[in-house]
Amino acid sequence: MADREEESGPSVLKKNRSRFSLRNIKTFTSLKYPAFRLYYGALLAQRASFNMHMVTRSYLIWELTGSFAILGTLSIAHAVPMILTALFGGAIADRLPKKRIMLVGQINSAVVTAGIGISLVTGYLGTANEGSWWVLIAAAVLDGVFTGIMLPSRHSIIPEIVGRESVTNAIALNNLAMSVLQLFGPAIAGFIVDAFDYHVVYFIMAILSVIAVVFIALIPLTGKAVKVGGGVLSNIKEGLRYIKGNRTVLFVLIFILIAIFLSRPVHVLIPFFSDEVLGVGIRGMGILLSVAGAGAIVGSVGIASMPNKKRGMVLLLGCLVLSAALIVFALSTSWILSLGIMFLMGLGQAVRMTMGNILAQHYTEDRYRGRGMSVYTMEFGFTSLGMMAAGFLADVFPPQWVLTAFAATLIIVTVCVLVFVPRLRKLD
Repeated sequence: MADREEESGPSVLKKNRSRFSLRNIKTFTSLKYPAFRLYYGALLAQRASFNMHMVTRSYLIWELTGSFAILGTLSIAHAVPMILTALFGGAIADRLPKKRIMLVGQINSAVVTAGIGISLVTGYLGTANEGSWWVLIAAAVLDGVFTGIMLPSRHSIIPEIVGRESVTNAIALNNLAMSVLQLFGPAIAGFIVDAFDYHVVYFIMAILSVIAVVFIALIPLTGKAVKVGGGVLSNIKEGLRYIKGNRTVLFVLIFILIAIFLSRPVHVLIPFFSDEVLGVGIRGMGILLSVAGAGAIVGSVGIASMPNKKRGMVLLLGCLVLSAALIVFALSTSWILSLGIMFLMGLGQAVRMTMGNILAQHYTEDRYRGRGMSVYTMEFGFTSLGMMAAGFLADVFPPQWVLTAFAATLIIVTVCVLVFVPRLRKLD
């Protein structure tokens, strides 16, 4: 009896507490690795800057020009350089330490962002100087070049930091961080612009980029660069041949790129919906994007906690939820309904982004991972291509119709994959 009482005493409470430590919760498994914690710190700073930039740049160029076509031009200025450099970035990632490539890209981001802030302070970039929006176009080109080179390294370094067994959890935690920052970043940026001006946001983003540089610099060198013969171009061709021969990776990448092209144009059209349909301005736009971030948090936490089963089906179902939400948002004139739909939209985007990344990494061999992820990285370029297409179409047709058409096409594509591509549907 005494033994039983002793078992229910303080020692057992201590044991129980230890079971509930952060490291023992499956959702946060990857944080036990010191290198991943540094990587995560850099990611938090970089994504905070990105989410503030997402709302600030779009609304700034809309305020300067009021043109969907120029919004689309901004997107293509980012997309083309990124797509052209992504394959080179993947080949370089398989030859050089990935940490150093990430440093170069992040330093460029800090310099370009600070440059835009200076242009705004001096008055060169602004409504008083007609045509000054070219500064944002030039910045988008530079950002596209260095992002295309950096992103394959940023994605493919994860297995080197946490090991293959924790890749799913690490990628889900990455997207959880992105989702949390999407919850706060756009809304904070909207309030800062409203209270101060655009230049304040850009200087804050530059500081965040510098913080990311510091964290990346502290990450130890990881993995081994693959020793391959020939030049970068021959390495690119070898990587493309590998992807073509690996049908699972090929199908995953093709579907991801199509889904990206059809689902992301909402971001180029959202200034119109905020201003003309819902009448809530930049503050309301920030709130809409933040609510999408809340939905993305739910999706990311769910994926971080789930077993490695039926991930292909989860990807496809996430795309169906996303496309249905896009259609309802396009047709909504209600602020409350639009907020609720943005939550579902964020959830669907998180599932699409996280599962696509996980499946592409899981089914790619180590020696080709950098080059495999270079094709995955093109999703960001395809984002811009989709936004450009939507921007130009919205200057000719009602934006509501344009967004509905894109989303309906995504539903058709996803259903066709569910029915006719069992390889993707059955992926674990």
